[in-house]
Formats: sequence, structure tokens, C-alpha cells
Amino acid sequence: MVRPLSSCPFSALTLMLVIAAVVTTSAAADSARKATSAEAPTATKKPHTTEIHGTVLNDDYYWLRERDNPDVISYLEAENAYTEAMTAHLEPIREEVYEEILGRIKETDLSVPELEDGWYYYRRTEEGKQYPIYARKQGSLEADEEIILDVNTLAADHEYFDLGSLQTSPDHNLLAYSFDIDGSELYTLVVKDLETGKLLDDRIEGIAWSIAWGNDNRTLFYTIRDDARRPHEVWRHVLGDDGDAERVFHEPDDRFFLDVDRTRDERFIKIGLGSSITSEYYVLDADRPGGEFTLMAARENGVEYHPYHHGEHFYIRTNADGAKNFKLIRVPDTDLAADAEEVVPHRPDVKLESVYPFKDHMVFVERTKGLRRLRVHDLAESTDTIIPMPETAYAAWPSSNPEFDNNVFRFTYTSLVTPRTVYDFDMATGKLEVKKRDEVLGGYEPSDYVTERTYARAQDGTAIPMTLFYKRGVERNGDNPTLLYGYGSYGSTIDPSFSAQRLSLVDRGFVFALAHPRGGGLFGEPWHDDGKMLNKRNTFTDFIDAAEHLVDQRWTRPERLGIQGGSAGGLLVGAVVNMRPDLFGAALAHVPFVDVINTMLDESIPLTVIEFEEWGNPKNKEFFDYMLSYSPYDNVTDAHYPDLLITAGLNDPRVQYWEPAKWTAKLRQLSPQSHVMLKTNMGAGHGGASGRYDYLREWALYWAFLIDTVGGEAENLEAVEVTLPQGR
Repeated sequence: MVRPLSSCPFSALTLMLVIAAVVTTSAAADSARKATSAEAPTATKKPHTTEIHGTVLNDDYYWLRERDNPDVISYLEAENAYTEAMTAHLEPIREEVYEEILGRIKETDLSVPELEDGWYYYRRTEEGKQYPIYARKQGSLEADEEIILDVNTLAADHEYFDLGSLQTSPDHNLLAYSFDIDGSELYTLVVKDLETGKLLDDRIEGIAWSIAWGNDNRTLFYTIRDDARRPHEVWRHVLGDDGDAERVFHEPDDRFFLDVDRTRDERFIKIGLGSSITSEYYVLDADRPGGEFTLMAARENGVEYHPYHHGEHFYIRTNADGAKNFKLIRVPDTDLAADAEEVVPHRPDVKLESVYPFKDHMVFVERTKGLRRLRVHDLAESTDTIIPMPETAYAAWPSSNPEFDNNVFRFTYTSLVTPRTVYDFDMATGKLEVKKRDEVLGGYEPSDYVTERTYARAQDGTAIPMTLFYKRGVERNGDNPTLLYGYGSYGSTIDPSFSAQRLSLVDRGFVFALAHPRGGGLFGEPWHDDGKMLNKRNTFTDFIDAAEHLVDQRWTRPERLGIQGGSAGGLLVGAVVNMRPDLFGAALAHVPFVDVINTMLDESIPLTVIEFEEWGNPKNKEFFDYMLSYSPYDNVTDAHYPDLLITAGLNDPRVQYWEPAKWTAKLRQLSPQSHVMLKTNMGAGHGGASGRYDYLREWALYWAFLIDTVGGEAENLEAVEVTLPQGR
């Protein structure tokens, strides 16, 4: 019998048990788990009270922030047990979906090798292994393979393993790499001698992600984090030096994150500092890595600039002088204070996103009319070529292109129907060559699927784009299961790209809809500005309008409409289910940023201060009142919510685990008739599982949940009464 999750035979009493499921000792937790039934818990923890701007905020679940409290861990484990029991009937469809996804993937595969200084570097995977293997060949692709790093070996003793930076020294004899073993994004930096295969004695713990080599092949620059996990210092370490590493830069302003890297021509080391709206750079001759960094231009609030070196000039992409969508200027590298020469003027309808300099060309990555385009400029001839794209809705981005003196520009292309494809564009001849297209096993035929752009009308009249993907033959009969995905923050654009996983939904009749609400970057900086700060609610109402458009156009109906978003996209999900719980049948919220007021009032939490320029500072009453109007945790009601599957990572430094945990508890407290589940990865961070097979199993669960709730196809097994710990 086909039965959606909302019909599972769990009593309302059982659903309420997780709400404040607290134990006083581990023994109590074990005892509770062995019980076959449990009485409704009572909230015995005194609420945490905050008063600000005359408003009193009571937080019954503030105690969940106590990471080292055994009761908190027991609570999260109990939630996981509850979710496991609530989804036990999904195991057949989950396994079926996992095998489908796995069956489309070429498990033993090879990336397109990239040439750098006579070495061909590439990454490959092997069937049955969770992680990639990094290798190279010298001089020719027919040469013997040299494995420089097998991540499977490194990860063998860890449940979680994330490779951070991976950079060879300029002479290609050393490999510096960093790794994180718990999802905290605190990395350990080590250096491997590629001639002997042994690690050097140099080992640096607790660094941030970015590193850069000096041209002496001995000096490494790296960044470290402060107590709020903000990259705030750059250090210089000379390999084999018995002395301590030297701090070369410290940024005291909590609004600014910093990183360190090299220019593409390998002439300079750059320290980049950025808040959400302001940037500043320091540069150092990479041939003299022991020297002092030089300030390029002092920071000016609201002005962003990003330098690229070429020849005898720094080319600078900047929004100065009202260039909201950025322009390109240049100054001599020997006189940074000289009057700038304009290279690419500001264009209101085209955003200049980034610049890739080559010896004889420059590639401008631009966004216009909601699409990214790649424009190649011949420096000698002063001519431009726009690389043609085969479809009207797509995603395209530059590859690493490690060689500066090269006429071939490599980029990656994909769309909702076209698998990831690597192209080489010969900038001298204009020849475009496919180097590799990901194989989708199992007989995938792009012509069997349709993708199209449609527009919803926002409440203020703005046209909100959506990109749709569905199986050919699907009719607009008002009854198609549908998944609507959205993000809409930080000016980030979620371009339409291919997903082999998504086929497991679409092949079952789902319509996939990718919404592009304001707050993202689809139409440049103005689109971002219209969905941040005191305009943030536009993001949520745009998404609601997109959902209503799908219903009005008879693609689906509310009971068959699922929504999905992660991180700031999880904020989007949380806000819209509060505003319109009747409009959706199910919701997936991944590591959702939902406790907006409490988080933005706590400057010790990672990202809080830098994000004052995205959300606002609630210490200002105008922003407090506005943020309080949409904060998901603060706006839960007794409405009947769609079925919710919420995820968290215990070690997540970006969205602390307690945000989704508190939101889950409050939803059950105020809306016990709703079905809410929380799944916390107890050994990972923001991105979930690190191994590729574990990652796919997570997604198989998400798809099984959607197939069950809005797709109505899962086989409902005999449900098991779940036991949860008693109240404190």
C-alpha cells in the first residue's frame, strides 16, 4: 500500500516526545531508549530571556548551545533515532534510489589532465573508494603515473576527511596540502617531498583554508582563524626553519576576512581582505618572499577592488565611483598611486564577475541577462570574442588554467539536461574543442528531457525567473510532484547545472524548478541589493510567488509541491513555511540559518559580524524589528506545517548545529500536529558526509523523503514505535 509519511502510524503523543527530550544522565538516556512507550515530556529548563529594544525574547531551547553537555549530545542522538524510526518505511525506496544514482556514475574515472610547466596533473577515482587520487605525469600523457596524494589512504582512519588546499611548489618538487578531519574547517598543513614520498617535519595545526608558496620553494604563507573562526592573520613559514613562524599581517576589524594567494603570472603574493561590501589588498614580490607587503589602496567603506597582474600593470576590477556592476582599470605595478587608466567601463546591464589574465589574452567572466558569458580579449589586436554557448539556460565557469603563457582557455559547461562538459577554447584560432563530457550510465538521453525558463510575477510587479526541468511528456495537469529549490543570498547565483542524482526524481514524474529570487546575483548587484538588509523579505515573497506560479500554471498543487534549500537557503525555507505553510507539501532544510536574531546578536559566533552588511545589525532597532519579522525560529506558530526533514552538522562552523535543533524543537512544541524530523551528522560540518558514497546515501534519503511525501510512491513498511529520553 502506498502511504505518504504524513500517514505513518505515529501518534501525536509520540511526535511530541522529541520536543524537549532531555536526559539528566547517560544511564537515563539508555533506560529511556529501551522503553516501549513514553509519556509526554515537560520543559524543566528555565527559559533564557533576552530583552532588547523593549522586546522580551524567551528561548526555551537556548540550553542546546551547550556543546559539551552530555544531555545535548543525548538529545541529538535521540533526534537521530527518532528520524531513523520515522523513515524506516523508506528503506526500500531509499536503497532503490541509491542504486539508481550509483548506477549512473562512472565510478572509475579520470579528470582532464592540466598541463603546468611540463607536468600533466589530474585527479582520478576508483570504484569502491570514497575519495579521489591525485596524480601527475611528466612530459607526456604516455609517461608513467606518479601518485602525489591518495586521499583514501589519508582518510582511512577517519569517519570524516576533507582535503583543503593542495598546491605544488613552483619547482614541482614539494606538495603542500591541508586537511580537516571533523568538519570544523580547522585544517592541518603538511608538506610532502615528491621525490622521496615522505612528509617533512613541518606541520602546522589549526589553519584556515588558503596557502601560497613563495618562488624560493621554501616559504609558505598561510592564514589562521581567531576564536570566532574568522581568518584574521597571515603567517610566513620557512621550511626547515627551527624558529617559530612569523606573523606578517593581522586584521583586527571583525568585519574583514582575509586570504592569501598568488597572481596568475606567479609574480606576486596577495593578501586580500574583504567584508561584504569593502576590500583591501597587500602585495609582495613572490621572488622576495621574506620582504614586506605593500598596501595597494587603502580601504574605503563600500568600495571593492580585486587586482590581477599582467606585464607591468595591475589590472583592478572595482566598483569605485558608482560602478555598481564593476569596471576594470589598471595602474603601473611600480606606482600603485598613479592615476588609473580605464580598460573596461562600467555597464549597468553587465556585471564583470572576474578576470583571467593570460600572456596574450584576457578572459572576462561577465553576467548579462541572467546568464554568465566568457569574453576573450586579444591584447595585441584589441579584439573581443564571446565564446558561444549551445543552450539558452546553462552554467559555465573557468577551470584552473594553471599556465599563464598559454593560448588555450579551459572552461566547464553544464545545464539541467547537459552533463558537465570540459571545453578548450583556442584563443588564437577560435577553435572550441570538447575535452570530456561526464558519462551518465544507464542509457541517459538528453532529448528525453525538457528545460525551459518561466517567470513568476512578484508582488511588486518584478519578474522572477525560474528554470524548469522535467521528463518529456509531462503535462500541466495540476498534479505533478514538484521540487522547488532556492537560495537567494550574498549575491550568489545558482546557475542551472546537471545532476545525475536529480534524475531519480524527474524519472518518477517530478518537475524540478530552480527559482532565482532577489538577494542572489542573477541580474548583477542590483538584484542582490533588492534582496538583502531591509529588502530581505523580497527573497521570501519572490519564492512564494514562484511557488504560486507553479500552482497557477498547473504544474502542480500545494500537496504535491516540495521545497529545498541549504544554509541561507535553509533560512529561505524556514521563512516561507512560516509565511505560507499551506502552500507546500514537504520541505528539506539543510543546515538552515534559522535562529537569526540570537545568532546576529552573538558576535562570538562565526560569520556574525561580517554578515551585518548582509542582514543588518539587530542592535539597531530598525534592523531588529525587520529581522524579527522573518526570523524562522521567532515566527513559528501553531499552523499545520508541511512535512519537514531538517539536517545539521555537529561541527558546523557556519550554521551552528543548535539552530536547526532549536527550530525543530519549537516546531514540535507549537505545532504538534506537524511532522518534523532532524538528522544531525555527529562527525561532520556544513557540507555533510565527506566520502562520495556516504554523500550519495544522504541524498538517497532526501529523495526518498520527497518521493514519499509529495511523490506518493514509497512502500510504507510496518512503522516502529520510537523511544525518546524523558524531560529533564
